[in-house]
Amino acid sequence: MKCKTKREMKDPVAGFNAKGSPVNIAVCSECGTKLYRMGRTDAHADMVAPPKAPKVIKREGKLVIVESPAKAKTVGRFLGKGYTVRASVGHVRDLLKSQLSVNVDNNFEPKYRVPNEKKDVVKEIKKLAATAEEIFLATDPDREGESISWHLAEAAQIDMERTKRVVFHEITAPAVAEAFAHPREINMDLVNAQQARRVLDRLVGYSISPILWEKVRGRLSAGRVQSVALRLIVEREREIDEFKPVEYWSIHGEFKHGNPKSAFLAKLARIDNKDPELTTEAVVRPILIDMETAAYSVTKVKRGERRRKPSAPFTTSTLQQEASRKLGLTAKRTMGLAQGLYEGQDVGEGGTTGLITYMRTDSMNVSTIAQNEAREYVAGKYGKDYLPGESPIYKTKSANAQEAHEAIRPTSAMRDPEKVKEYLDPAMFKLYRLIWQRFVASQMESAVFDTLQVEVTGKTTAHEYLMRASGSAVKFPGFLVVYEEAKNEDVKTEEDEENVKIPVGIAEGQEQELIRLIPEQHFTQPPPRFSEASLVQALEENGIGRPSTYAPTISTIQQRGYVERVDKRLIPTDTGLQVNDLMVEYFPEVVDFNFTAHMEEDLDQVASGEMLWTDAIQEFYTPFSEKVKIAQADMPVTKSGPEPIGRACPTCGKELVIRYGRFGKFISCSGFPECRYTEPWLLKIGVACPTDGGELVERKTRKGRTFFGCVNYPNCDFTSWKRPLAVPCPKCGGLLVIANKREAQCIKCSESFLLEEIVPETIE
Repeated sequence: MKCKTKREMKDPVAGFNAKGSPVNIAVCSECGTKLYRMGRTDAHADMVAPPKAPKVIKREGKLVIVESPAKAKTVGRFLGKGYTVRASVGHVRDLLKSQLSVNVDNNFEPKYRVPNEKKDVVKEIKKLAATAEEIFLATDPDREGESISWHLAEAAQIDMERTKRVVFHEITAPAVAEAFAHPREINMDLVNAQQARRVLDRLVGYSISPILWEKVRGRLSAGRVQSVALRLIVEREREIDEFKPVEYWSIHGEFKHGNPKSAFLAKLARIDNKDPELTTEAVVRPILIDMETAAYSVTKVKRGERRRKPSAPFTTSTLQQEASRKLGLTAKRTMGLAQGLYEGQDVGEGGTTGLITYMRTDSMNVSTIAQNEAREYVAGKYGKDYLPGESPIYKTKSANAQEAHEAIRPTSAMRDPEKVKEYLDPAMFKLYRLIWQRFVASQMESAVFDTLQVEVTGKTTAHEYLMRASGSAVKFPGFLVVYEEAKNEDVKTEEDEENVKIPVGIAEGQEQELIRLIPEQHFTQPPPRFSEASLVQALEENGIGRPSTYAPTISTIQQRGYVERVDKRLIPTDTGLQVNDLMVEYFPEVVDFNFTAHMEEDLDQVASGEMLWTDAIQEFYTPFSEKVKIAQADMPVTKSGPEPIGRACPTCGKELVIRYGRFGKFISCSGFPECRYTEPWLLKIGVACPTDGGELVERKTRKGRTFFGCVNYPNCDFTSWKRPLAVPCPKCGGLLVIANKREAQCIKCSESFLLEEIVPETIE
């Protein structure tokens, strides 16, 4: 100001600035300087402020949101400049853990919250979305992925007018480009189907688990799918316990025609044109005596051809089963490795790229492009004879296949496993090779076998004996040059029958000399315990759960201490048996196979828009809530206190007891909480440590892998990944361990021995 003195405003004019705030404007009476003062005066009373000018937000660029950093890295590479790719790192919103979070009186309205560890993620996404020209939600292509996209949009308050959903089943440049060329809206039917599953599981878990805590023991849980899986395992175990073996016999004859090298074995199939009933040794002995006197000749030689089709490409279920049988992987480990292959690995192609299609699927569909590429590879590698006339089409076994639109396959058949071996860790490479081999083989010609069946008839004055021998040889290997499916160890098929090497010159009418008879005693076997592979198969066959639930279900029942995995077989614990029995008695619908499958069908109807998700839950909850009330009143209390182990606490002298914690059994002081001494619960295996003579015990790594170590650790550091045996080495007396299904090996002299000779009872 010119006069630099405070002056009273003379004849101020009231007004508003550009932002709509009241101002007063006047001129200094001394120097003429324009005066400007903020604030409302009486002169503003009858004035209307002009509307505020809208805030102009400069938006540019495109924001893409995926679940994982690995996926973000791969997708970002394909999209290039102009795109910002961020990872939500899984779910960003869920039901509160501290309460039911479902309002059963208000149409099952769920109460969601953003966990503390995800608030920064949501805050960043919200900030980026506010300034992005377009937002793309690129989460996984199943119901859970659709649900994550919806929760992201809700939690980060994303403007849906600028938001699109993109879906791709493989993370490759063409697939990503195609997805972004055809974006869509969020499918609320899929979201509601996933929301219904989440609410159902919460209602079951949070209603039944507290009853189990009160009546049985703390830290127990029940679940809609896990309880059915537990029931399958328990019922199989009881079936085994109740099984009574039945004796039966078989008789083989060894025959020759002149040259001893022409000898072959044939099995007794009929006696006087009837099936033989060889029940006991007393029955078999007179038959053997009579057969020794018979004259034998070839009465039938049947030659034929058998074709064996390749297996379909993998679904989630079949991948978990085959990885278990061929690679020894758990379902959880298999899915973790598959996730890495799907999200992308750097295999020397200028950055990360997805190696397989989406791994949670029950579809067997294969795209035409993938089929043609596989045919091109096979024709170039093996020749056109190894290709069928048309690409095979596999029908999905699941009636409601919906988790994804394609089977699990390599993103390029041309990416031979050997080309990427140096870039992948061993376990991931083996799984990729398995997926690649299975897919390529599925597009190849059938294998052809020459078959030969020979019948030898022996006649005595009393009886006629029909002996039968069958054999086959590969005529054309077809798909077998690439891959052969592992046999289901629990199921016997016709192909498992004896494949006898039959002499070339055999012909009808040819006389045969009986060299010897081989009687053999057998006993019927109980059904085998479930392996993870066979349990996944049973869950799928019974319509229990969906591809995304198999691995978590199996992990949960083991983590809860309901089931133990021993020699790759699932065995129910005492706690598992007790919980199952209570569930069957008080909540029969929850653990009923048909009812659970029906619930899955209802969820499928929700996903297809044929049913309201709240109706599906209401149908379940009305009778279920009554069962909960009955269980709360009538379920007996079987809760017992901590179990003494007969040792004193080294800290305070009080008795040590067994307690149950989050990770199962542990030993603690009975004086808790005054005395907080604890030690791990160690399962002794009845074998002495070769280093210091202490007991060897079973332990687990942080990741749950079983190993064996000395009870005196850390003073003794002996460990073994392989199960030790109580029988000493016959050669040097050292410690034997189970090397594989057939052999034991000495860790001292490295000599190997057949298990069945060392400890026959270890062979299943």
